[in-house]
Amino acid sequence: MSDTEDEWQVARRRKGAARRSKLLHVPSDSTCCQEQLDIGKTIKRIRDTMSELTCERFCQEWKEQLRLTGSAFLSKPHENKDTEKPTDQLQRSTDVEPCQQLECVCYGLGSFSSCVSARYQLAMLLLLLDSGQIPLKNCSVYDPVFSSGERDVLRELELTVLMENEEGKHSATRPTLFYLMHCGKALYNNLLWKNWSPQRLPQLIIIGNSFSGMKDRTIEREFKCDYSYISQTVPVCEETQLPCPARLIDIFNDTAVITFPNSGLNRLPQSTWVEPPEPQYQHCTDLEIIRRETPS
Repeated sequence: MSDTEDEWQVARRRKGAARRSKLLHVPSDSTCCQEQLDIGKTIKRIRDTMSELTCERFCQEWKEQLRLTGSAFLSKPHENKDTEKPTDQLQRSTDVEPCQQLECVCYGLGSFSSCVSARYQLAMLLLLLDSGQIPLKNCSVYDPVFSSGERDVLRELELTVLMENEEGKHSATRPTLFYLMHCGKALYNNLLWKNWSPQRLPQLIIIGNSFSGMKDRTIEREFKCDYSYISQTVPVCEETQLPCPARLIDIFNDTAVITFPNSGLNRLPQSTWVEPPEPQYQHCTDLEIIRRETPS
C-alpha cells in the first residue's frame, strides 16, 4: 500500500498553480533509483490503467473528438501537397484511415513509473493512438526526466524515444498531433515559434492546456511579452474543451484540442509572420520547462 500512497503524493502536488504544468525539479538520484525498473511490471500497470480508462465515458469522448478533428483536419489541402497529383491524393484518402496520416509528438509526460498522473496520461496517449489508428512508431516521446528504464519501457511499447531536448522547438513538416499534457507555457510558445507561418501552423493539432486558460491565469503584460506566440494565436485558434471527471481533475483538467485554421490565421496582419524572433525568456523566473544543456 505504501507504493500507491507515495504515488498519489506525487500526483497531488499539482494542486493550484502547479496543476497547470509539470513540476520540473529533477532529483539528482532519479536515474540511479530507476535503473532496475521492472519493465514487464511497469507495462502491465500501464495496460491496466488503459483498461480502466476505456470504461470511462470521458475517454470515449476524447477519442471521438480526435477522430473528428483528424478527419476534418486531413481532408483540407496543405501546402506540402501541392506537388501531388489529384489521383495520388484520392488514392491516399481511400487507402488510409484519416488519422493514420498523422505523426505524433509527446513532450512532458513525467516519470510515469513513479507518478500516477503521468501513468494515466501515458495510458490516454496510447488509447488515442489506437483509436486514431496512428502507428505507435509514428509517435515520438521525450521528457528529460525519463530514466533509462522508462525509456526502455517506451521502446517496448513500440514508441519512438527522442534523445535530444528540443525544448518544444519541433518543426512539423507534415500534419502532426502534439500531446502536451500540463506542459509549461514556454514549451507551447517554442512550438508555435518553430512553426510560425500561415502554411505551417495549420499542420498542428495540439492536445494540451487551453490557450485561453493560460491567458486568464497570466498577467497580461507578461503573457504578451514572454509568450507572444501563444498570445497572438489565442484570438484566432480553435479550441474544443475536453471533458474531465471530478476524480481525475488533477490529471486531465483544463485540456483542449487546439487547431489553427487558415480562416483565423488570415485575420492576422502580414507583418505578424515577418522574421519572428526566437523566444529568450530572459526575464522569466519560473519558466516551467527544463532547458537544453549547453556546453560550458
